[in-house]
Amino acid sequence: MTNGKKIVVIGGGTGLSVLLRGLKTYPIDLSAIVTVADDGGSSGRLRKELNVPPPGDVRNVLVALAEVEPLIERLFQHRFENGEGLTGHSLGNLLIAGMTSITGDFARGISELSAVLNVRGTVLPASNNSIELVAKMTDGSVVRGESNIPKAGKKIDEMFLDPAFPEALPASVQAIRQADKIIMGPGSLYTSVLPNLLVPGIAKEISQSSADKIYICNVMTQSGETDGFTASDHIKALHAHIGGSMIEQIFVHDGTISPEMIERYAEEGSEAVVYDEDYLKALGLNVVQDDFIHTDSPVLRHNADKIARMILEG
Repeated sequence: MTNGKKIVVIGGGTGLSVLLRGLKTYPIDLSAIVTVADDGGSSGRLRKELNVPPPGDVRNVLVALAEVEPLIERLFQHRFENGEGLTGHSLGNLLIAGMTSITGDFARGISELSAVLNVRGTVLPASNNSIELVAKMTDGSVVRGESNIPKAGKKIDEMFLDPAFPEALPASVQAIRQADKIIMGPGSLYTSVLPNLLVPGIAKEISQSSADKIYICNVMTQSGETDGFTASDHIKALHAHIGGSMIEQIFVHDGTISPEMIERYAEEGSEAVVYDEDYLKALGLNVVQDDFIHTDSPVLRHNADKIARMILEG
């Protein structure tokens, strides 16, 4: 049973999965719209070899929303370490690719596996076809492929999709149309969140929606993507690509981060995202600031339970 609230979360990567684990504990109608722009690792190989959309982000979301025995979750996430042709593949990716082949449709394959995993909510790809992510850098160079963009070590000027106008999955459009709240992030700004929003049908529905539109800002910058970014820089990048009516509210971490964690992330070229409240308010945003991270985690993770509660109470 749900309380009638329809929540749509848009993104990809670890951040999306973390937030969904918090939201699924509440009696809501939950939908996750997931990027299909991944081209690295197991997902990239399956994409090239089988001509299917990349399953990796979808796999992680299915696991996050699944209500099955822990052993089944471990099985779905199991990654083969040897075996000709199998090394590096996760079993979940292979199952999604297999179900896509059986049903002849990526979205339907996800739906069938969702039933097997007793998924709490609906998992939807932004598009039913693979999308290649393309970045134009400030020096004029062009980098193709989601996995290559952060490695280029250059400042991103503009993001594109190839094909330029992929068709949005009708079910994803319908979920946005019916939503009470639309949440974007947390996750890699340019390679997890934006790929969904650059799908024209997705962006159009969000801009026309009367739902609350919320952006969950990352706690740390990401090397090769958001170096030196403040919280308002995230919003400006979104505005530059998809227009200024897309975000109404932003959740920003405004607590301490341990020196040990700061040092650890500095080794990866990351630093804390600066919370520039005045600039955010100048952009017309409703700002929600709090201590949003887990302090007992070996890596920085949002406190999904806290954020989920505040989203639903707002």
